Amino acid sequence: MNVLTRKIPAYYYDKSNLIRLVLFTAFFDLIFINIYKPFSSLTWYPVSEFKFFIFSSLVILTGVLAVAISRVIMYFYTKKHTLNYIEYGIWIVLEIFFLSTFYTVYSCFLRPERDVIETFWEASENTSLILLLPYAILMLYFSWRDKEQKLQMLEEMKGDTGGTSVISFRDEKGELRLSIKHSNLLYIESADNYVQIWYLNKGVVTKFMLRNTLKAMEETFEGTNVLRCHRSYMVNFEHVKVIRREKDGVYLEFGVEKVPDIPISKTYSEKVTRWFMCYSSSNE
Repeated sequence: MNVLTRKIPAYYYDKSNLIRLVLFTAFFDLIFINIYKPFSSLTWYPVSEFKFFIFSSLVILTGVLAVAISRVIMYFYTKKHTLNYIEYGIWIVLEIFFLSTFYTVYSCFLRPERDVIETFWEASENTSLILLLPYAILMLYFSWRDKEQKLQMLEEMKGDTGGTSVISFRDEKGELRLSIKHSNLLYIESADNYVQIWYLNKGVVTKFMLRNTLKAMEETFEGTNVLRCHRSYMVNFEHVKVIRREKDGVYLEFGVEKVPDIPISKTYSEKVTRWFMCYSSSNE
């Protein structure tokens, strides 16, 4: 059950991956419906193969438009909320339900003599195939691509000739944009579709804008001492010296001048405090 309630990886709702999902689903479904010919679609029109291809393309594009709208809603929803695997599964079930309803209405409109319930179950079965198959293929690809990027990042960190680990920051397309020493990273701040990376450059606090999300950064730094402490912040605990409690909340103090105190939200308070105590004692 813990697996089902675990939040889904950030690449599931990454903007570029959502676009890939919609385009690949459209391509896959177009090939599928013209080879497999589900929904008893050959009985809709007594037409040639070419005309059937045209008609089926229009139907598929309408269905894919519904998927596109669904994924746009998901993209904006996940900016402020997280989805776990159960919620993501329910989301897909709802997509199948609404598409099945559309195909049922369309089929019964063309052939009024068809039984609605029977048509709906047939549409549900076939809609499940034309959505779940491309979804499964893409999820495996996205997972493989994400692991490849993380492995590449680890190799880059290990391969630094100076003996000091290096952090490589990539944008949402996987392009390398910034490499800095781990000890120079201060904190990462969310800024809409970007993150602001604050680090030390020759002793001066410097900012770098990167097109990516804090959720993606959180997954990248999982298991390191760069930890999320707030909806808008991740910090490198190598530079955190004090956790201070005030009337308006809890804050992290850095041992670096001109770096503001970073707030800790209630969601992350217990985890961050426990981690800070363990990290501090291990470095004494």
